[in-house]
Amino acid sequence: MRRSLAEAGWAEDNIDWVWPLIAGHHGLFPTLGHAEEPPRAQGRLSGRGLGWDAARRALIDVFTRALGFEGIAEVEPVGSPSRAVQLQLSGFVVMADWIASDQHHFEGVDEFERVSLQGARDRAGEAWQRLGLRGGWGQLDEPAVSVFEQRFGDDPRPSQSMVVDVVSRMKAPGLVVVEAPMGEGKTKAALVAAEFLAARWGMDGVFVGMPTQATCDPMFTNVRSWVETISPSLASQVALLHGKRMFNKQWQGLLGDDETAADDRYTGIAEDEFGLDDPYGVSGGSCCPEAAAERRAPAEWFLGAKRGLLSPFVVGTIDQLLFAATRTKHVMLRMAGLAGKVVVLDEVHAADVYMSQFLAEGLRWLGQARVPVVLLSATLPAAQRRELVAAYLAGAGHHEDSDASESTAIPEPTGYPNVTAVWRTETSVGRLVENCDSWRGDLQVEVEVLPEPINAAALPDDGMSTGDAQVLSLLRNQLAEGGCALVIRNTVLRAQDTFEALHGVFGDDVRLLHGRLNASDRADRTEECLRALGPPQSDGPGRPARRILVATQLAEQSFDVDADLLVTDLAPIDLLLQRIGRTHRHVGVRRPRPVVEPRVVITGFRPEDDAPPEFPAAAEAIYGRYLLLRTAALVCAAAGERWSIPGQVPQLVADVYGRERYSVPASWAEAERQARTDWETRQRARAESAEPFLLARAGEHTRRTLEGLHRGGMSEGLSEERHQAVVRDGDRSVEVVLVRRDDRAYRALSGRSLGTQGEASRDVLEDVLGGTVRLPAKLTEAAEVDLGPLGGWRDHPWLRYSRALPLDASGAARLGEHTLRYDPSLGLVVTGPR
Repeated sequence: MRRSLAEAGWAEDNIDWVWPLIAGHHGLFPTLGHAEEPPRAQGRLSGRGLGWDAARRALIDVFTRALGFEGIAEVEPVGSPSRAVQLQLSGFVVMADWIASDQHHFEGVDEFERVSLQGARDRAGEAWQRLGLRGGWGQLDEPAVSVFEQRFGDDPRPSQSMVVDVVSRMKAPGLVVVEAPMGEGKTKAALVAAEFLAARWGMDGVFVGMPTQATCDPMFTNVRSWVETISPSLASQVALLHGKRMFNKQWQGLLGDDETAADDRYTGIAEDEFGLDDPYGVSGGSCCPEAAAERRAPAEWFLGAKRGLLSPFVVGTIDQLLFAATRTKHVMLRMAGLAGKVVVLDEVHAADVYMSQFLAEGLRWLGQARVPVVLLSATLPAAQRRELVAAYLAGAGHHEDSDASESTAIPEPTGYPNVTAVWRTETSVGRLVENCDSWRGDLQVEVEVLPEPINAAALPDDGMSTGDAQVLSLLRNQLAEGGCALVIRNTVLRAQDTFEALHGVFGDDVRLLHGRLNASDRADRTEECLRALGPPQSDGPGRPARRILVATQLAEQSFDVDADLLVTDLAPIDLLLQRIGRTHRHVGVRRPRPVVEPRVVITGFRPEDDAPPEFPAAAEAIYGRYLLLRTAALVCAAAGERWSIPGQVPQLVADVYGRERYSVPASWAEAERQARTDWETRQRARAESAEPFLLARAGEHTRRTLEGLHRGGMSEGLSEERHQAVVRDGDRSVEVVLVRRDDRAYRALSGRSLGTQGEASRDVLEDVLGGTVRLPAKLTEAAEVDLGPLGGWRDHPWLRYSRALPLDASGAARLGEHTLRYDPSLGLVVTGPR
């Protein structure tokens, strides 16, 4: 192609950007030398014999004329699009290649006289109909002023009206950052803002990215309802995209008989270049247009590996966007799915310094592609906001040096809630920064510190730790007349210990929720918690008279529960405020007298009179000593007083994250200085450790073409587990499927028989996968060495990639030097050498 285009008179600049789109159709963009003669070609890349080159030239000529052009010179571009648009185009090339490579739709033509462009178009049209592929809402009319009431049945709150007003005044697609309190209604504001942005700039769908899989499920329901109010037929085009979606009952119901569809977590393309083995992909298309039209979920083709973002409307984890910012194979499919949509990302403050590198990289590409982005947060540090704004504007400006000067020119918000909008036109950078009052007054939250001895021995009588004994005594007193309490622990082990201590006294009034429950139990318990402690429902079961929920960080964000009292381990201030957002959250809840006023009890550390406090080693490993020290200083100073929430939120976050805003006690100063030095060193190292995986290398954002984009990148097909290891810093962990084994056969954790080889028929598949649980990171190496699929799973589209962990008759298993057991109440319990 390069030689043919040059001989046709194409300018070298146009050849340079076009050829990588062709050469990259297998998922990787090579360098020019590699494209011309890969080592494995052994001199035979161009075929054998003198006629081969002539045949290729004739093919190009005949095809070009069949399209109605005199020759290939006539179709030379007038310029080059941005690299983001090139990446999007490349994604559509791959999509077309995969569809056309499917023998079920294109059986081949063995009679030369039947070969024609019209015949090819007819076959393509039939395949497209059978697959049932479709877009989103097409050209959307700009919503009316009353759109909030139409969509959600309520008038907008002041902050929601502010967001819509700002996006309606933007002069070009851009970035919108919404900072508002927990429970303010940011998500509804973002969805309506997405309508305005889509109508004004021609976007055909929406991607909503959530921080966790658990938060995706309720958002999926909300987005489907919202889309349905716009156009009832489009509700079937909303996809749920995360590794546990098969356990979402609404998603299962929409798929109907197709619930055994392949999932990104289980299906790779590495050994199957065109995805032809995907039983729910190309070859699994509906047999006729009528069947496709009746689907209540997006087309089957969209549900295959690496294709989910191509669905018109998508709710998934933020990882889906972060994956699109990695130098991995077929990344162009992910970018093609994002381009042309409005992107909404919730809880962006949850991205740590490592994840933020991928988020910033993604925003660069989205800015260059002119994709409108809406970021939501309740507790966003000012420095993080500036970095996100700078990344988007740098992408929109096509050059590196725009970020520093332009980001500092954006005014800082002066109130809360607030919205910051930025965009770039051909001649300038536009900006709007607005703030307003919250829809309800501040809560006066009493702050109490409950010092906990660190590394203290268990009490001799019952083995209960001193910390758990203190929490038990507090709750006995505060819940004497009833009420609902939320206890958040920083580790699974602490949550399990606290649950056992409280369950011994409060019995079935106590619930436990953490990340080492199996998939089925976790889904059921999450649903139960949201039903019991969620927004009041006129037709619901009502709020329990007394309930204690012990949870880990799962309850920290996008978890719509309302507790009368919060007991929490110390965490950095932004996360601590997120936890406080789970208290006295809903209006109209009747609360017993002792807990009628909002109160947070902060424990999990021990303040000292004349020395820095002690923190558990696990807490320091998770959050770092520096932020814990500064938060502890703020908390201890406020003990016995009240915080005005949410009005005081920006100030509290700035006090901890802005070094100049707040100082620790003099006796802590040296410890804080050393902790900050260590923290800064680690932050730099973590940011640098992300660089090898970013889609574009440092200094290469100004390149014009995609040539060599994948040089030195990860070319293998990655499972979702390995993708998460790339975009989320920390020790890699794996999931296993728990099964029971006796002398005769295997059983699912639920008790259903699986036969002697673990055969999983369709009717027991949900039971089998319901036993999926994530192991602690310390067991990853042992699990990868010792565990694999059962014999009966090796040909199953999902289970062949799963690792089984058989439990003996006592419900236990050995893995390395550790003993594992699954307790119906506690979840996965791990014991072993310290």
